[in-house]
Amino acid sequence: MPGKIRQTPLKSADRDYLALGLEGSANKFGAGIMKHSKDGSAIVLSNVRHTYVTPPGEGFQPRDTALHHREWALKVIDDCLTKAGVSMHQIDCICFTKGPGMGAPLQSVALVARTLSLLFNKPLVGVNHCVGHIEMGREITGAQNPVVLYVSGGNTQVIAYSRQCYRIFGETLDIAVGNCLDRFARIINLSNDPAPGYNIEQEAKKGKRLLPLPYATKGMDVSLSGILSAVEAYTLDKRFRTQEASADSPPDEDIITPQDLCFSLQETVYAMLVEITERAMAHIGSKEVLIVGGVGSNERLQQMMGIMAQERRGLVFATDERFCIDNGIMIAQAGLLSYRMGFETPLAKSTCTQRFRTDEVHVAWRS
Repeated sequence: MPGKIRQTPLKSADRDYLALGLEGSANKFGAGIMKHSKDGSAIVLSNVRHTYVTPPGEGFQPRDTALHHREWALKVIDDCLTKAGVSMHQIDCICFTKGPGMGAPLQSVALVARTLSLLFNKPLVGVNHCVGHIEMGREITGAQNPVVLYVSGGNTQVIAYSRQCYRIFGETLDIAVGNCLDRFARIINLSNDPAPGYNIEQEAKKGKRLLPLPYATKGMDVSLSGILSAVEAYTLDKRFRTQEASADSPPDEDIITPQDLCFSLQETVYAMLVEITERAMAHIGSKEVLIVGGVGSNERLQQMMGIMAQERRGLVFATDERFCIDNGIMIAQAGLLSYRMGFETPLAKSTCTQRFRTDEVHVAWRS
């Protein structure tokens, strides 16, 4: 386990605790201030982020993303502290994303966290990005012990808690769902502002045809590279049209539009995710589903999951884009929970890693 466990009891609840959380595992740099009050409540004091947006048809490269994070770090952190009405001297710990994520952006965030730690003599807490999503989702929604569907640009996992660990029941066997959507958005030249997945969601609402695509669930795992290849192949079909039909176009019923492809991709992929989530619910006997991660803000995914949960007499919990999409406050929340259990990351071990499994974290704050 990264870092160290100090053999100390739970930090006293006779005062308030404040944590600064820094997130930058992908194309968003975020900072948030979380307050744990002595009455037991968690309060979001501020949550600020800035997104690195590339032109349509282009993804974001690690080096350029890292430069963005270094350029915006001071402004985002300063805005975060100002909105929270606190100073760095009042902060109890500085929490940063240790991984998983893109190497260069993660290094930029770790560097900022170490610098602040040395300047203000504050302890560091390295946080697993996935656990940050889960703990923020639990805090905001009030979900007690749900099956978690974690869906983002770099991760797709079905998770449940057991014995102070978040166990992975199923995951993608190749690419993450967010990566699948982002890559298709580039193929059809959709804007990256505010996010490729959001723009696919809007285009899908205009789709009229459900086209056949591969459906690959394997137990509680999914495979998404085949469906991406298949939907891309439709763009090379002679029936594919990006603009209004011309005189020599095939009959209307044979035309395939980008909206049809967005609709078909969403419906098929989300049906797969609902299926593996339901399988995990049946396996552990759970009646709750918590959807976290950037893709979790998709309304169609939430709707499909809600239909499944209703049929099982269960509940679906999800948050809006403020907390689903990568943000600093989720790192502050998970980090503060860990810090109050006596966990700190020594300066010498305040590195980051692109591979940091959700089930590698000791969830000491849950019994």
